[in-house]
Amino acid sequence: MTWIILIEDQKSPLNNADENRHPIAVTSNVTEIEDDAPSDEELMGRIARRDEQAFEILVRRHRTRILNLIYRTIGERGQAEDLTQELFLRVWRAAKDYRPKARFTTWAYRIAVNLCRDVLKSAHHRQSFVYPYGGDDHTDENEEVLYGSDGVRSPEELLLAAEKSRRIFAALRNLPANQRMAVLLKKFDGLSYDEISRIMGCSPPAVESLLVRAKRTLREKLLHPGS
Repeated sequence: MTWIILIEDQKSPLNNADENRHPIAVTSNVTEIEDDAPSDEELMGRIARRDEQAFEILVRRHRTRILNLIYRTIGERGQAEDLTQELFLRVWRAAKDYRPKARFTTWAYRIAVNLCRDVLKSAHHRQSFVYPYGGDDHTDENEEVLYGSDGVRSPEELLLAAEKSRRIFAALRNLPANQRMAVLLKKFDGLSYDEISRIMGCSPPAVESLLVRAKRTLREKLLHPGS
């Protein structure tokens, strides 16, 4: 799959018109980071000097996880693709001012969360059903979070697991936005309370409270689907 991002030319002002941009084609995803691969912070330093190859590496490294977060939050695949491209364009633009006070992923996820909040505040946004296992160009790596990893399952078990997954994501869809984001960051990305608090702009106790309320609501929805 090829993914195109329009970036500004090296000598153009950051706020220049579209005709001063040119495309970068990202052709595949990186699922593993080799031992000798540059860190995210090293890549950002190179991007600050307008190194397009470093930008391609960074996009391939993080695109899928960020896209999944945005997709599960807003529920619209096409719009999630657009927002992911917007996020990486912002990364390109902000690279010169980037300071690694926190991990790159924490900084990038905060951009993603803010983009999602803007969309969810829109009066014209109508959220669709969020079910990330169909139509993606990769296998969802979080399946074991929902089902557990217990070896080979029978067709009947697979059908039951799929139905359980649909019910979980239907319940997630109806959570308040901040609760849904906290659940996604904790359960799907495995982040700590401290990391989530920095991404969402709240305290760790506030994150814990969001997750407790979300868990209570999800349990109620799953036990009593019609309520």
